[in-house]
Amino acid sequence: MTLEQRISEAAQRLREATVQYAPAAFSSSFGAEDMVVHDLIARESLAVEIFTLDTGRLHDETLALVHRARLHYGIPVRVLYPDAADLDAFVTRHGPNAFYDSVALRKQCCGLRKLEPLSRALAGKGLWITGLRRSQSVTREELDVLSHDAARGLAKLNPIVDWTAEDVQAYLRRFDVPVNPLHARGFPSIGCAPCTRAVAPHEHERAGRWWWEQPESRECGLHVNSEGRLVRAAEATTVREAT
Repeated sequence: MTLEQRISEAAQRLREATVQYAPAAFSSSFGAEDMVVHDLIARESLAVEIFTLDTGRLHDETLALVHRARLHYGIPVRVLYPDAADLDAFVTRHGPNAFYDSVALRKQCCGLRKLEPLSRALAGKGLWITGLRRSQSVTREELDVLSHDAARGLAKLNPIVDWTAEDVQAYLRRFDVPVNPLHARGFPSIGCAPCTRAVAPHEHERAGRWWWEQPESRECGLHVNSEGRLVRAAEATTVREAT
């Protein structure tokens, strides 16, 4: 499939889903994939609320890109923060870098910094849009284009789920999309600063995320079901395959 066909297909998926399951919200970490979706939403002039989760541990480059994207597209970006009291209690009890001590503590940290703000962001929404791709990691290989998130009671759309990393880069170059400068420094996937490292040329693109853990556990919890597993196509209640 050519890049033009990829773009046309993704745009159609977005147009159809945002009408059928309105109101829609797009969660962006301001990584490469999310900037593709951000650009598509802007080009299609879609009624989508764009939001991001400021965990308090993001790279300065990521925060600068949020501001740059606002200016570039003229579209508001809602920023949500963790509950200060809950986060203070966690840090007081476990320390500021408890995520290195165990998977359980790391997931608690992600829960406070990401999951709780995400719940607030998606409250009242009918559609959640993401920039997830199947080839990003072993935990994402069976993701569907469009499914039902039973835990949150809304439809979930991954419009570029079947794109390759090369497709993403080609799109960014073609449309001169603003990107995080960390990508050029060996960070294909970017999360919180202490939980993200650069990767070597031979490593997988998400090898730098929670690199001290096993690959099967490297999800923050945003996209997992009530059992803690990533919701895959075989497990999800499919809404319909957007084309």
